Amino acid sequence: MIGVDFGTLSGRAVVVRVSDGAELGAGVHDYRHAVMDTTLAATGAALPPEWALQVPSDYTDVLKHAVPAALEDAGIDPSKVIGIGTDFTACTVLPVLADGTPLSELPQFSARPHAYVKLWKHHAGQPQADRINELAAERGESWLPRYGGLISSEWEFAKGLQLLEEDPEIYAAMDHWIEAADWIVWQLSGRYVRNACTAGYKGILQDGEYPSREFLGALNPDFADFAIDKVAHEIGELGAVAGHLTAEAAAWTGLPEGIAVAVGNVDAHVAAPAAQATEPGQMVAIMGTSTCHVMNSDVLREVPGMCGVVDGGIVAGLYGYEAGQSGVGDIFAWYVANQVPQRYFDDAAAAGRSIHEHLTALSKDQPVGGHGLVALDWYGGNRSVLVDAELSGTVIGATLTTRTEEIYRALFEATAYGTRKIVETFDAAGVPVTEFIAAGGLIRNPVLMQIYSDVLRLPISTTVSTQGPALGSAIHAAVAAGAYANVREAAAAMGKVNRALYTPNAEAADAYDALYAEYTLLHDYFGRGANEVMHRLKTIKREALS
Repeated sequence: MIGVDFGTLSGRAVVVRVSDGAELGAGVHDYRHAVMDTTLAATGAALPPEWALQVPSDYTDVLKHAVPAALEDAGIDPSKVIGIGTDFTACTVLPVLADGTPLSELPQFSARPHAYVKLWKHHAGQPQADRINELAAERGESWLPRYGGLISSEWEFAKGLQLLEEDPEIYAAMDHWIEAADWIVWQLSGRYVRNACTAGYKGILQDGEYPSREFLGALNPDFADFAIDKVAHEIGELGAVAGHLTAEAAAWTGLPEGIAVAVGNVDAHVAAPAAQATEPGQMVAIMGTSTCHVMNSDVLREVPGMCGVVDGGIVAGLYGYEAGQSGVGDIFAWYVANQVPQRYFDDAAAAGRSIHEHLTALSKDQPVGGHGLVALDWYGGNRSVLVDAELSGTVIGATLTTRTEEIYRALFEATAYGTRKIVETFDAAGVPVTEFIAAGGLIRNPVLMQIYSDVLRLPISTTVSTQGPALGSAIHAAVAAGAYANVREAAAAMGKVNRALYTPNAEAADAYDALYAEYTLLHDYFGRGANEVMHRLKTIKREALS
């Protein structure tokens, strides 16, 4: 099997043995245009605040480079590959024509920002999200509690409404407002199949229905037919066959024409089977640039601030829950890129380690609370449980003696506090977290993982694979190709997890309880309306730059 994970900055492909999930080879390809969040590459024009765009051809380049590289690394005969599965960040959406052509590839639209992919962390549709939430609450829309009472600016409808109101010509020209997860499957198979995961979590599809025409028209009369005309399409269940590899895609990848192409999926949700987390109560945190928390349950509950609950959203027969943090690895990367003095880079190079390894080593032996700091992990806004992209990050307690590595550690801790807030919210809502499993690139940092265990007061298991989403995609491909009857069966054979690799230290956990209490005070003060200063500053920034 081939599993391909499309992340925020790159795509990763793995070659996986069907019988036991062994990863035989891997390939990575960085997106040439990365994330366009300040300027549009085609013109050099400045983008407004809170924008995050990508170029769709960067995704097909992954198929042309990472997949052949993985095959070469594995040293296998490509004819032995019987299926390919993919996953994507979400909600990452783009406007396309009826044949799948992205509008950004049309000469008349190449200079128009709204013609491009809107990456998951595009938050410029927050005013539209606010209106959706206000109207849905006012009308008592039955679907709103399924999303914790708030729709995110990251999702399909807020981004679609922003598109309509800011560039109606692009809106009128597009035939499909499509998740990148489904667009890449279309490029592989020649068929557009909308995956059940993004449709439910990001597209407000509940009990077989989208928000009504009346509701959408009340937001904007020209938006009334959005769900019918731009979004609704054939739904493919997770692990099903979307189609078969076309001759063109076979030439791109070096794979046999006609092999099974699995229905698309989301990077977080697809990672659960890779961690053998297919039973109720097993929360998987996919920790990368952001963190997405997914979990199955046999009960349907309304969890405040959750990103959604979807019947069969992760595996068939259970309710799949999602929550998340908008920034985690992104925060650490921002800090290193903008706040760390050059001497730290010099010392790291002299010690033969990366700057992240160096800062971690400098701070790892400090007693809990020894830096006197507490931070809010909202540098990318708050996804759960406040669902507010207008919030921003802060560090409290800095003095003239505060060192660079201390703030770095405080940011580690802040992301752990954010995760604890999510876990506690699920527990309080009657959806208990019985096991915490970490996946993604950040699990390679043992200091960070121990901090999470101490803050959560939970053992932390980790996926054996550092490419959990790609492995999960390969697991779904195995089901699509008929090698296993269902995802649970495939996960049992191909998934791998290190159980309770980290356990909480009682003394550290007690100290973190005190710091977490301070975090909670700040969380509620800035995040629940006592002080709207973060919102006001965002408004001032937008007005100054307009």
